[in-house]
Order: sequence, then C-alpha cells, then structure tokens
Amino acid sequence: MIRHRAGVVLLLAGSLLAQNASGPAPADTLWEPLKFLFGTWDARTQGGNAGADSVGAWSFQTELKGHVLARHSSSSECAGTAGFNCEHGDLLYVYPNLPGPSCKAVYFDNEGHVIYYDVTTPAPGTAIFQSSASLSGPQYRLTYERKASTMYGKFQMRMPGQTAFRSYLEWSGEKKN
Repeated sequence: MIRHRAGVVLLLAGSLLAQNASGPAPADTLWEPLKFLFGTWDARTQGGNAGADSVGAWSFQTELKGHVLARHSSSSECAGTAGFNCEHGDLLYVYPNLPGPSCKAVYFDNEGHVIYYDVTTPAPGTAIFQSSASLSGPQYRLTYERKASTMYGKFQMRMPGQTAFRSYLEWSGEKKN
C-alpha cells in the first residue's frame, strides 16, 4: 500500500511539473482581457496633483515570445512644477500569476521607484493595476479605460489612513498604430 501511494504521489507530482513546464496559456488567450491596450498611443496630460503639462506616447506590446506584456513610455514635450521630473522614464511589465488566469505587474522608473501591482479587468476596455495597502507608505492605482477610440489613464495614490485615492497624473490620447 505505501509503495502504491508513493507511486501515485510521484505520478501526480510529475504531471504537475509537466503542466508548469509547458508555460502559461498561449498569448492569444492569456492577454485577451488586456488586448485593448496593445499598440502605441498618444498621451497628453490633463489633470492631477502633479501639475504637469506634457505630451508623449506609450506602447503596450508582448515580449519574450508572448510571455510578458511590456509598456514603454516616452515624453516629447513637458512643463511641470519645480518638483516634477520632466525627464521621467519608466517600464511596466505584466506577467501571468500562475497557475491561475490573473496577472501581476511590476513597475520601474528612473527615479528608483519599484511598484508591484495586482491586475484586474473589471469591465471590457478597463484595466486596473493596484498595489497592496501599506501602513508605512502610499497605495498606488494605475487605471486604463478605453472609450471609443480614446484611451484614458490615471495614476493615483492613497496615503495610509485615507479612504480615497487622489490623482497624481491623468492623461488621454488616440491610438497611433
């Protein structure tokens, strides 16, 4: 009996390893809820506490044979308050949260910030990237919402003890390609 059970356990373990070795679901199904983000988009800021007026672009595309979704951004014109970094650059990588169908993301910028997000798609054409709440620092939320041919974005923060998120930067733009 013990040998039989051990064999079953080894067989199940081998089966699970083989499933995980095959990688995540194919890119066409894995990224389906986020496909509305794909492409290159114009971005013009129009609100938030940052006090910035900028024009730029950002793009979402799959990389590493479809296993990662990457957002790259660039700015062509910028004017901001004394504390706003017009030379800002960042990267956002979205990856599957295996073994489930959800995704996570990690954000890096040239100021040394690193933010880990859980990704949800509560409605078609909407994606919310939200960090975990913390007692020692702000919670972050990045939202994309497509309405017709325009994409709207918001980067928001909520300080410990506060109930509402406040927009730091908001933008919108049309799809370039």
